[in-house]
Formats: sequence, structure tokens, C-alpha cells
Amino acid sequence: MDFRELSRKDLEPHIGSRPRVAEILKRRRRLTLEVARRLSKGLNLPADILIQPYDTVPTIAPEPPSATTA
Repeated sequence: MDFRELSRKDLEPHIGSRPRVAEILKRRRRLTLEVARRLSKGLNLPADILIQPYDTVPTIAPEPPSATTA
């Protein structure tokens, strides 16, 4: 993104909504094959770069409220 001076908004037509772009860039969600294809075609990137394995960051679920007994 830095090399091509792309913003998150530039990725929205290829990935989807702003929250979806954020999830992918923060590695909370993986690229699907379809999204990788759209990015490859739309940004003229080699697909093999986009389909390499990478780790995702687990999302932390909020703690459920504790049951209190009175």
C-alpha cells in the first residue's frame, strides 16, 4: 500500500465495506479467494503474493457478565 500510495478507501471496491477492509488489514480476517482475485485484477498484483499463508490475530470476545447471587 505504501509503495503504491494506496489508502484504505482505494481497497474498498476490491474488498468491500470499510469495516471489512479494516478487518483484513488488521489481520483479523483472511482474504477469500474471490477477494484475492479481485485485488489481483484490480490492482495488477500477482495472485501468488495474495494467497500466501499468514497468521491472523484472534479477536478477543468480551467477558460475559458474571451472575451474582443476592
